[in-house]
Amino acid sequence: MTEWRRDFHANPELNYRETRTSDRVAERLESWGIEVQRGLAGTGVVGMLREGNGPGAIGLRADMDALPIEEVSDRPWRSTNPGVMHACGHDGHTTMLLGAARYLAETRNFSGTVHFIFQPAEEFGSGARRMVAEGLFDSFPCDTVWALHNAPNLPVGRAAIRPGAVMAAVDGLKLVITGKGAHAARPHTGNDPISVGVQLHTAFQHLVTKNIDPVETALVNVTQFHAGTAVNVVPPAAELHATIRTFDQGVRETVKRRVHEIVAGMEAAYGVSIGIEYRMGCAPTVNTPEEAAAADRVIAGVLGDAAIIRDNPPTAGGEDFADMLAARPGAYIHIGAGRGEDDPQLHHPSYDFNDDILPIGASYFAALVEDQLRAGQGAQTKGRNE
Repeated sequence: MTEWRRDFHANPELNYRETRTSDRVAERLESWGIEVQRGLAGTGVVGMLREGNGPGAIGLRADMDALPIEEVSDRPWRSTNPGVMHACGHDGHTTMLLGAARYLAETRNFSGTVHFIFQPAEEFGSGARRMVAEGLFDSFPCDTVWALHNAPNLPVGRAAIRPGAVMAAVDGLKLVITGKGAHAARPHTGNDPISVGVQLHTAFQHLVTKNIDPVETALVNVTQFHAGTAVNVVPPAAELHATIRTFDQGVRETVKRRVHEIVAGMEAAYGVSIGIEYRMGCAPTVNTPEEAAAADRVIAGVLGDAAIIRDNPPTAGGEDFADMLAARPGAYIHIGAGRGEDDPQLHHPSYDFNDDILPIGASYFAALVEDQLRAGQGAQTKGRNE
């Protein structure tokens, strides 16, 4: 598995361009006698392994894409693709699922159907949503779906799992404020879009503190503000960008509604035109209680009960596996990968996946199948979506 992982790391590919990666994945699955279908969401790969007459079916998902980051490393397996690197560990996730697939193809200690889902475009391309929209669960029926992520902030040998929300919905906002330019010495002859942008920023903070229940969580962070080219000129337009993070779908809809109402109010109050582009990204990543309990039981069987962190708070980061969880029950866990306090974190140009945890992830995936599709008993969750 280390050899596979380092090969993926040396040959990273961006979203929807994971052609070499998907080729390698498909070749290995087929060599182990696993049925393969390609082309879902462009570069996606799904392997199908059936054993016995159990009626249940589960999906195991790994992400394949890299990031547009220049790697800073002298490792022999450093990226050979300038400006692209596996800075999030998807090379490791893909390898873990391949390891589980090989083991299950050899041992077949289960009864039912396993779908090995290798997803493109987790980082920026909404690959999970596209796979679901293109019929992932119609072509490959799954009672439940499962995934994991390496966590350099947790030490090797630990894992975190909780029911409910584990990661946030991630939405995006772009506003273009069109006013009227003027000489800075005669501002009354124009209509300043910068001042409107400042008012919008303040209003968004008010939205969070006064419109959202204080026991809930919402973030509206303005991350870009572009306006003007000269020190003595009021520009005719300004542009704002923001990222919006929420854990509850109702809160998510409230924020969206209030943003539109605030924008409309600013237009009326200041006589400007404000173009709004509100992009709904991935949903909140929400573990269903029964599957979270199963994931807890299985990873505890791999690492020991004392190694499991059950009170890890949700993170405001996003994960597009959420769109699969929105369609099927399932669970998402974090597996510790940290080597020490100075270990580079995810998305850092010197990050490298910790190969020591490859057997942990592969063992978790394999044990999960044996737990959920017990030979002679069928799926533990069969019928919940019927």
